Amino acid sequence: MRRTLAPVRPELNRRTFVGASFAVTGAVAASPLLAGCSAPEDPDSGQTARVRLQVNGQPTDVTVDTRTSLLDMLREDLNLTGTKKGCDQGACGACTVLLDGKRVVSCLTLAAMHDGAEIRTIEGLADGGRLHPLQQAFIDTDAFQCGYCTSGQIMSGVGCIAEGHVGSDAEIREWMSGNICRCGAYTNIVAAVSKAARGV
Repeated sequence: MRRTLAPVRPELNRRTFVGASFAVTGAVAASPLLAGCSAPEDPDSGQTARVRLQVNGQPTDVTVDTRTSLLDMLREDLNLTGTKKGCDQGACGACTVLLDGKRVVSCLTLAAMHDGAEIRTIEGLADGGRLHPLQQAFIDTDAFQCGYCTSGQIMSGVGCIAEGHVGSDAEIREWMSGNICRCGAYTNIVAAVSKAARGV
């Protein structure tokens, strides 16, 4: 008597399902290239722009890729490394600078959009060998620990004072809330901004 065997069906379990999913995903991802589609554009082929700025009181002329952030231009092209790259998402405030007198997070600001602007960074606060009052206040009140956020805190504090948001410690905290200090030196930072604002 001849026995007919039923076709063997592979057992479907988590391992085989995941393996099959990866195979399908890989095939779908590769299909445009296999179909003769062109590869993505070369990331280094962006356009450039000439940007003329006043940086810390000095006329500056620099040619940058149009996708370059103000932060990267300052650090990479002008070697002004006092402005720190923290989160690179505008959330920590370490890269704060003054743009036409207003504080901005430079990691989210395109350099090419600000031709003719005036930029002030931490390197441009001191007057010769004399520290800016807020820089001195940070020293006097011990308002920093690791120091990584300090330049952004000081630049934001200078903006906060110029904007007049220094009526109370609570107001200073509110208007400085975009600047993160991972060491937790907030009490002393507020004291430094208050001290500089009072001119004492």
